[in-house]
Amino acid sequence: MLSVVSSVAVVLVLVNVVCPQTVPNSFPHDYPGKPSGDFSPEWQNYYLVKDALPNVTFPLNRNWAGSIPVNRTNHPNDTLFFWAFESKNGSLTASANESSSEPWALWLNGGPGASSMLGLLLENGPLHIAANGSLIPNNVSWDKLVDYIWIDQPVGTGFSTAESDGGYIEDEDQMGEDFLNFLRNLVKIFPSLATRPLFITGESYAGTYIPYITKAIFSTPNPPVNLVKFAIGNGAMGAEPEYEDLPILTVIETYPQLIGYDTDVYNYFKEQSHLCGFDFNLTYPQNGKFPPVGPTIGPTDPARAAQLASRSPALIRKTLAAIARGAENPATGIVRRTRPALRREVVERERRRRRWIAEKKEAVERRDLTGRANGTIDPFYGCFLSSEIEDYALNFSLPWNLSQEIVIESLDDYGPFNPYNVPDARAPPLALDPTTFLNDNRTRTALHAPTSKNWTLQINYPFNSSFESGPGANVFGDPSVEPVSFFDELASNATARNVSVIIYLGNDDTVVPHFSSEITIQNTTFGGIQGFTRKPSTPFTDDSGNFAGIVHQERNWTYALFARAGHEVPEYTPEAAFVFFREFILGNNETGLVTNSSGTSSVIGGEDPSLLVGDILPGESAILFGSGSATSTFVYPSATIAAWDSFFASVQSVSPTSGASSVSSPSGSSSPSGSVSPSGSGTLSGTSPSNTSGALRNRGEALRRTWVMQGVLVVALIWSWMF
Repeated sequence: MLSVVSSVAVVLVLVNVVCPQTVPNSFPHDYPGKPSGDFSPEWQNYYLVKDALPNVTFPLNRNWAGSIPVNRTNHPNDTLFFWAFESKNGSLTASANESSSEPWALWLNGGPGASSMLGLLLENGPLHIAANGSLIPNNVSWDKLVDYIWIDQPVGTGFSTAESDGGYIEDEDQMGEDFLNFLRNLVKIFPSLATRPLFITGESYAGTYIPYITKAIFSTPNPPVNLVKFAIGNGAMGAEPEYEDLPILTVIETYPQLIGYDTDVYNYFKEQSHLCGFDFNLTYPQNGKFPPVGPTIGPTDPARAAQLASRSPALIRKTLAAIARGAENPATGIVRRTRPALRREVVERERRRRRWIAEKKEAVERRDLTGRANGTIDPFYGCFLSSEIEDYALNFSLPWNLSQEIVIESLDDYGPFNPYNVPDARAPPLALDPTTFLNDNRTRTALHAPTSKNWTLQINYPFNSSFESGPGANVFGDPSVEPVSFFDELASNATARNVSVIIYLGNDDTVVPHFSSEITIQNTTFGGIQGFTRKPSTPFTDDSGNFAGIVHQERNWTYALFARAGHEVPEYTPEAAFVFFREFILGNNETGLVTNSSGTSSVIGGEDPSLLVGDILPGESAILFGSGSATSTFVYPSATIAAWDSFFASVQSVSPTSGASSVSSPSGSSSPSGSVSPSGSGTLSGTSPSNTSGALRNRGEALRRTWVMQGVLVVALIWSWMF
């Protein structure tokens, strides 16, 4: 669910229900007035949304919706559902070769199996679902700038239909071919779209869809559309460990509240990250290729390994069974809570937290920092670091450890730990649900939607029309290779065709943290050079002059990191996302562009390294908590934060800043000089023994201050409950 967050826009997640054993069968519905024969502009009137939509009391631009087949052999009922809005009267219905310079755009959510109606109704479309279920206008809808089409895909997703007997896609190559066939039919209905500049946009698992669609377009001698740019938000472009477990240390660095600003807990996760082979070092320019990240090393106990696998990806699809699996484990004391904490339990959790810290600290300090690596991978979690940080926050860190863990099954929504938006710790979270609106028969009829199925925000997608995963399939059952495996070739073809690439991310996401996409960029050769040559650090603002994030551009590739945004950037920071779409996706704003003049490199808009601490843009200090629409925030004491800042600054002063571009693997096969692998010798990556020992000694006072302040907080909370 690369999209479900506190408000539930789904994208990289699988539904939190046990998968049905029967693959659904669905087919499109023929409404009155359907033309006969092949697609043509005559079909525009059929797809035009003429009937009033329930509870929509504000005007909308002309829009069209319905099912279009993908021309799959022996599967005539395989269709994709679309909902299209024109930006101005007559723009979408222009004749062939008319308005040839006017751009148009597509939006895809991910999943796999998530409906793009989530993007339309929760993120960047012209009408939005409010918390009370009403419909409200979106004043920063992306269709205000260009004709925009939201598409449910692959077949069988959302209102799209698929035959149960072999009708679902086998893999992403078939998805790409289906999509091209859909586009071939679409441009017959709206002929100007064949030549107008096309922008393909999407988020989450669309980070897999869009590269495969682009590859299909590049591989077609006479493609049906004129692709000029694609943009991926918080995209799953690599293997699941690469975008979920590998970046966890940067997530903690961005939001140290997850570990209560505890420096020893940080050092534990830092060592685990290293032992798991996750300590990649980005350099600008990048020197050498990163090796692929292999399958995640699991716990030593097979039963525990199976338990974590059932939660994998832990931050993306949490099945009800995994969440219900909650008895205290005697080995760790970790509890999956199903009710609010009692007062005595708060005190007991603090005792357990200190025991946990002492145990991990002892394990870390048992290492001989002068050269012998005696550290080991945690046998209870293995390298499932995303699961471990979630459990730690829910059990030990304020304010996550004070609330009942709640899951809204139908919406893939849960709290207080919200992996799609870290600083939102509400439980239950604010739930935005378009189900009632979309399944209203008045809506269904107006949109020419199928009657053979109800709309659902997310399905467990049955690749190859089966819920049984085949050999080599990923955690979602997708047997396709990850797009990063062919990114160099895709980038080369994009350069040759002058197709621009945009990768943007929300800083508050733990499902696909920004560091994973930065690795992808630095590991890709485009414009003849590997990765960016300068570290992104140029600020950009919204129309009100507020800091929106960081933007960087080189050789037709653009990267942006949005402050205060989670997994679904247009949902969390709609104004900033609208400006970014207008200026950097549609427009040619040169802020952050690297230029070369007389051999001197410079960046338009300047660079501000002070925005970053190491590789991270610091997150928000305030954590939202309560329930639903609550706006209360929790902020740690200033002394705790100051102690952390001092500690983290010292960490950065001894961290590697250049050189190593590979990562130590669990087997030690790719260990850079001076790093530790379980089977070899050395010191912490980039750290001298003396500096490390000094850092350990100097942390003592900061740690004691942190514990004192957390103790004060716990006592204060208990006092407030008692009196």
